[in-house]
Amino acid sequence: MRHSELQGTHFQMGRNWGEEMARSGINLLERVPFLMGEEQRAFARTCRPLYGKHFPLVLEEIQGLAKGQNCPAEELEAVLFSMYALVPQSHCTCFAVSNQKGVFLGRNSDFWASLAQNNHNVIYRFSDGGHAFTANTTAFVEMEDGVNEKGLAVGMTAVAGTAVRPGFNAGMLVRYVLEHCEKVAEALAALKKLPTASAQTLVLADKTGDMALVELAPQTMAVGRPGPAKPFVGAVNRFSLPAMAPFQRREVDDWRSAERWDTMTKALTAEGETMTARAATALLAGERGFLCQYDRSEGKDTVWSVVYALTEGSILRAEGNPGRIPFQRDDRFSF
Repeated sequence: MRHSELQGTHFQMGRNWGEEMARSGINLLERVPFLMGEEQRAFARTCRPLYGKHFPLVLEEIQGLAKGQNCPAEELEAVLFSMYALVPQSHCTCFAVSNQKGVFLGRNSDFWASLAQNNHNVIYRFSDGGHAFTANTTAFVEMEDGVNEKGLAVGMTAVAGTAVRPGFNAGMLVRYVLEHCEKVAEALAALKKLPTASAQTLVLADKTGDMALVELAPQTMAVGRPGPAKPFVGAVNRFSLPAMAPFQRREVDDWRSAERWDTMTKALTAEGETMTARAATALLAGERGFLCQYDRSEGKDTVWSVVYALTEGSILRAEGNPGRIPFQRDDRFSF
């Protein structure tokens, strides 16, 4: 997993990182793991005005990145805006728990093992507006899980939806929330206003112990909350809220998400009221049942695992499959 610490304006950070990659011989467009064509470019052109309206600074970052990579910004936008929408990926597991031991958000990122060279942990500190955050991604600019300086954490899972429309995809929604919101309630209000391009879930938690599961599709969104007998929320690669069932396709390879759902919900039901950060890492490492034990000969794997311990302000991350790679504490970012 690569590590970067970026600071400055959005444009400066994009340009500096693009130049750093170029000096290392890395051309981002050559590492795109899906075919790029006119469909992606046309879709990106329909999304761009919406980013210009709701998140113009991220367009400036992409412009800077293009400058640093010496490539057209439109090509980077085509990759970023079509991801998860025209190129669905149905993997990953995420949950949040709040109890007397603390508030924890945990996530396994499941992806193709051959693309592990793209995995990136980044710290952003802005001089032109936005909350500082640290996050992880299999790509760039868009993020897949993270926590910001206010103690708001978010993690995504992708879902195979029934429609695609111009708007924000899963990774860009995570990025927006981290940069713009302080609490779960603020994130929910923002998500209701943003146009959504793809189908996905977002698990949210903040330092106060507020948690929510948000299931979004281009057509609508629904919110799930913990209850007295269920001090947790969680998601795999299928919608669990009844109102969202019509907006999901079932005929997809979702990487054994039904088994992952059973493992996660059984463990959290039994241990949710007493779960610690250590117990959260054990769950993610497959010690409670199937969650990360993929057959690598099929090319599938958990490529990182992370626990954000929000009450104590700490991060535990395994930079590889947590069944084989130990979790390490990362103290570089304060929240």
